[in-house]
Parts: sequence; structure tokens; C-alpha cells
Amino acid sequence: MCIRDSDGPGRPLRPSRGWALFLDVDGTLLHLADTPEAVEVGEHLRGVLRALQPLLGGAVALISGRRIEDLDRLFAPLKLPAAGLHGLEHRGADGRTRMLGDPGMLDSLRRPLAEFAAGHEGIMLEDKGRALALHYRRAPELAAPCRRLVARLMARGGRGLVVIDGKMVLEIKPRLADKGEAVRSFLAEPPFAGRTPVFIGDDVTDEDAFLAVNALDGYSV
Repeated sequence: MCIRDSDGPGRPLRPSRGWALFLDVDGTLLHLADTPEAVEVGEHLRGVLRALQPLLGGAVALISGRRIEDLDRLFAPLKLPAAGLHGLEHRGADGRTRMLGDPGMLDSLRRPLAEFAAGHEGIMLEDKGRALALHYRRAPELAAPCRRLVARLMARGGRGLVVIDGKMVLEIKPRLADKGEAVRSFLAEPPFAGRTPVFIGDDVTDEDAFLAVNALDGYSV
């Protein structure tokens, strides 16, 4: 396996018990699906994650755009340390959860996004509370109108918010956190502290985590 890191080109990746392993979910651990609810977690994957926990001293975390409660439902009965909503939600190995951002920041965007989704076949609005995701995977020809709508709404009422242009989805969330901040937060607490960070991801939303890990002389895959 080859990786990107702060040293430049890919180099061989040799597993180590001193890693802190951070895993993106959709597109990395799970195949992308037409809707967020359509993904499936196989028993083999659960078994691999369960086996990794003791091997890495519990330093295995999911870093996802999904809510933590959705991750728990998908991976049940496995319950890993996790960062949800790109870091707006954080649950450490001690089981305590903290949240950033006010769902009210998105109130002015909810109705126009919902009306647009209702009026265009194949468009879906996923309301995650602290984030809104406009999915167009089932109507890729509507990517440009989706972007125009989101840009217009952000110009009117997007203060303090950021748009993440991902794989067939436009996600709007508070600027308060990203996946890089999520990784750094884990590395400040046990059992992640003092370990070499390794992040595995697949999308533009993972770039912040790649930058954070590379700056710490870790591995980004």
C-alpha cells in the first residue's frame, strides 16, 4: 500500500501498534449508495474493526459526516470513538459526547432547500440538525442548479457557515470544526495521545484531516 504524506510521494505503509487509526466511513469503509440510509455494514467489517481495537490499544475512531447516532445504528453493536458531522460531534473513548454549533444557524436555509428538493425528482435534502446535505446522486444532471441555489442562499444568510462540495452532495455546516480539528482533538486525549496518526479517506471532506495528519508526520491514505 502507498500513502501520501508531508514528505512528498507515496511510501510503503507498515502497520504499527503505535498508530492512532482514524477512518472515514462513506466511500472508505462503506460503498456509496443512492441514499444515506441505503448503505450496509457487513459482519466482516464489524469483525475487522472489533479486532483492531485491542491491537491498537483502543485508538481507533470513525471520522464521518454522519451523526454519531447514525454511526452507532449502522455499526451496532460496535460502538467506537467517533467524530460526527465533520467534527461538530465528538465522542471520546471515555464515552462522553460534546457538540458544537447551533442548529438554528441553518434555519433560514431549511425551507428553500426543502422546497427545491420537493420540486426536483432525484434531489434529497438530509437534515442532520447541525448540518444540511443536498444530495443529487440520483439526478446528477441537476448538479449546477443545486450549486447555484446553495451559492445564492449562502450569499443571503450564510454567515458563519461553510459549504462542502463532496461526491454528489453539497453540505452546509458551521465553520466551527472540520475533520482536521476532529483528529487533533482525539490526539489530545487517551488512548490516542502520543501515537502516530493514520487517516484513511476518499473525499474532499477528508482533505483537512490529511493536512493535519501530515503536519504531525503521520500517514494519510
